[in-house]
Amino acid sequence: MTEQTSVGYPNLGRVMLVDDDQELRDDLARLLASQGYHVTTAADGQEALERLESGVPDALVTDLVMPRLDGFELLRTLRETGQAIPSIVLTGFGNVDKALSIIRDLEAYWFLEKPVKLSALQSLLQRAVRHSRLLRETATLKRDLQLRGALGRLVGRSHPIQEVFSLIQQAAPSTVSILLIGESGTGKELAAREAHNLSLRADGPFVAVNCAAIPETLIESELFGHEKGAFTGALERRPGCFEQAEGGTLFLDEITEMPLTTQSKLLRALEERAVRRLGGRAEIAFDVRLIAATNRRPEEALIENKLRGDLYYRLNVFQIELPPLRDRIEDIPLLADAMVPALNEKHGTSITSITPFVLERFREYRWPGNVRELRNVMERAAILAGSGAIDSAHIQIDSSVRARPAVAEISDHPDAVEKTEESITLRAGISLSAVEAAFIELTLRHVNQNRKQAAAMLGISLRTLHNRISEMRESRSQRNQQPVPAVM
Repeated sequence: MTEQTSVGYPNLGRVMLVDDDQELRDDLARLLASQGYHVTTAADGQEALERLESGVPDALVTDLVMPRLDGFELLRTLRETGQAIPSIVLTGFGNVDKALSIIRDLEAYWFLEKPVKLSALQSLLQRAVRHSRLLRETATLKRDLQLRGALGRLVGRSHPIQEVFSLIQQAAPSTVSILLIGESGTGKELAAREAHNLSLRADGPFVAVNCAAIPETLIESELFGHEKGAFTGALERRPGCFEQAEGGTLFLDEITEMPLTTQSKLLRALEERAVRRLGGRAEIAFDVRLIAATNRRPEEALIENKLRGDLYYRLNVFQIELPPLRDRIEDIPLLADAMVPALNEKHGTSITSITPFVLERFREYRWPGNVRELRNVMERAAILAGSGAIDSAHIQIDSSVRARPAVAEISDHPDAVEKTEESITLRAGISLSAVEAAFIELTLRHVNQNRKQAAAMLGISLRTLHNRISEMRESRSQRNQQPVPAVM
């Protein structure tokens, strides 16, 4: 495996050249590099896949017949993992029909017969690189169009989140207090920031305070400030959050974790529109818009004496409830896709897509940590994948926490799936992963557990079949702690 580029020429694009003929491979790489291409080479499909982990080229040129992993399996694997790389197939005499079949079935870009004419290869490469760049531009435009269903960094097109967008847009221009309610990780601070950004105070500061993260002995100093010498350790005057947020918005997160005595002082400050620093004598007027948030139901917090009733009624002028992620499953692909550019920038990765199988697992999961948990899962996956598509090997979620029936459950619900030796009958409402599991089990039974034959019948690679079976076995084992049936 080598890399070649030519100094002094413009970079016409990144090309991966895959061929087991070392002499041909080196000659083509040298000639293409002299034209201005950045060329990476690999001796077979397996080496090419390993090389692709460090970066995706603009175009792929691959031989058809190679050891270990041939051109057909290489292109099939790339398609299954969501890596749409414009490809040119090199074929010897007698393989033209197979090359044409690959172009039709696997969406390769074109084919060339050996011996390769450099002029023809250059012409096709120019088209392939141009097509690759158009694909990236289209993906960017598609993402931008999708994100028009967003409010700032809040993303989603489901009915629950669209209602949130509408309420924020209505409340933002006013000066009334907003109370945000929602489970941890649903995006309450993001919602508060968008309300601020859409308000007449957008040019002013946005100050966020997590009441649960500040010790009880310090929270009053944090909110109202203190004078020098007000208490041990107060070595200098310090303005509080109300003063820091002057002319802007103060966001108090987890308001029900604030001590009741401090809640009483907060209520007075809101009514008087003035604060007094600890150890101070003068009242300091403020002009601040307050947004509060809690992950508790206010009614329960009142009963449990976690929230003062008079403060609640003062804060609850405009209430907005953010839905948990499990109640807007249809937003998950859009959310995950929207996270990719930021994660690529943060970690220097080059993730291009998320495979359909991963998105299906995301839809099945209950997400107790909501959008914050999804971001953590995506961040880990992006780091593990590095480039290309995020696949099932890159994600780590608790398979027992399900929002809908999982792959492992299909054999345990006879009302959902009816099986015979040669067919299955599915009931409406079954997940795609469950349908996939049923067909895999049926096909394996039909070919007497011959996995190679089953993979051919299912139209997938043997490697993909092995991965699917391992995922099904792991899922079933984690959920029921039962051995996988013999057909697996």
